[in-house]
Amino acid sequence: MRTRLFLVVATLWLVAALVPGAALAEEPRVAWRAWDEGLAEAKASGRPVLVDVYTDWCGWCRRMDRDVYGRADVREYLQKHYVTVKLDAESPRPASYRGRRQTQQSIAADFGVTGYPTTLFLKPTGEHLVKAPGYLPPERFLLILRYVAEGHFEKGVSFDAFSKSPR
Repeated sequence: MRTRLFLVVATLWLVAALVPGAALAEEPRVAWRAWDEGLAEAKASGRPVLVDVYTDWCGWCRRMDRDVYGRADVREYLQKHYVTVKLDAESPRPASYRGRRQTQQSIAADFGVTGYPTTLFLKPTGEHLVKAPGYLPPERFLLILRYVAEGHFEKGVSFDAFSKSPR
């Protein structure tokens, strides 16, 4: 009787441990690219670049990954309209920008990134459009994604006016 109870409990524990892990493994993720690869893809595809500037120790960066980039509607919009790039603001790994070989850390500094996370938006050519510092809640983030991807920023429409317009 004790052996049977032990086997039942062990089986239930094993199933409980495996099922959530399997569900997480199948969950789609944002297709992040390295800096050089992402900029080359953007130039070839004509899509703007979204750069997630992060650090390994940043709790708000992890929250942004989980709560914002983890949402299906955000992932789908990004996949359709942007080339997505991750940039470690403290990394000495080499990357190229504007024909100059430098570190990821120096690229982040060149964009004036001083807090994390920071989202950079670049034209398909790699030219800087706008910087959005800090954690952004999912609904606001989607609004910013639309504002940039649909060209409102470049047309001179203020974000305030865009956010108040009916959709």
